[in-house]
Amino acid sequence: MRALVISGGGSKGAFAGGVAQYLIQDLNRDYSMFLGASTGSLLVNHLALGDIEKIKNIYTSVTNEDIFDSCPFLIKYKHGSQHISINHLNVVRNFIRGSKTFGESNNLRRLIERTFTKEEFSALRKLKKDVVVTVSNLSLNQVEYKSIMDFEYEEFCDWIWISGNYTPFMSLVKVDGCEYADGGLGTMVPIEEAIRRGATEVDAVILHTEITQFNRMPSRNPFSLLTTMFSFMLDRITYQNIRIGKFVASHNNAIINFYYTPTVLTTNSLIFDKQRMKSWWQSGYEFAKIKNSNTNQLNVDKQ
Repeated sequence: MRALVISGGGSKGAFAGGVAQYLIQDLNRDYSMFLGASTGSLLVNHLALGDIEKIKNIYTSVTNEDIFDSCPFLIKYKHGSQHISINHLNVVRNFIRGSKTFGESNNLRRLIERTFTKEEFSALRKLKKDVVVTVSNLSLNQVEYKSIMDFEYEEFCDWIWISGNYTPFMSLVKVDGCEYADGGLGTMVPIEEAIRRGATEVDAVILHTEITQFNRMPSRNPFSLLTTMFSFMLDRITYQNIRIGKFVASHNNAIINFYYTPTVLTTNSLIFDKQRMKSWWQSGYEFAKIKNSNTNQLNVDKQ
């Protein structure tokens, strides 16, 4: 049984989409399971349906306005690079309204419902593919995995949205008395869960380089410091998930094929730039093509 796992990574999800396009369209990989965390959760439904062009168009045209109805930061361009600073007005407005987060991402919830319809939801359930999104239950201090087979349309759209909510910059959601946030806060790469559900071969797209390739620039303000701290924390979670995934795979005779980003795509994955994301999608496609052609050549040489 083969599974496709896509890690969290915000706007870098465009690269994962390109990798998945090559694996599904060009290599004709038939996946029984699709698991995603954060941005991965936004991809897996359309990938499971095989609707590559639709999700490609979404990911390569989305902007920050499509995600945030109250964006907590401002983007400034200086010497060709992007810098973020606090949007004090929006943050103060949020706190006055009683919000627990710096920003709100209700626009993302609306985008999910516009782009993943009830008809597509029903069609996906009929395919009997296990599509799973990862969420973090902050109240119970645990990670939870939500399968499309266990929920109705509105509920599952909520779980997709929750999985992508990078708290405290995006919305915090309460369900059945518990507070939920981004699945990546607990599990960035749900390889272990894929194997636990029966996967014997896993294609894992990791939206991070395999080794550290840069030193972070000094923080310019409290907001950039906070994003740096969260990035550091999520990097540690990613490496831990990968180690655990390799350990579980070795004890269950499972195979993991890793697809890391070959270069650092961005140091702030909360910035959704259409041109960059178009480039990342194509880069992901080309990278998967080269990686698999090299693997095939090595197999031929061994024979």
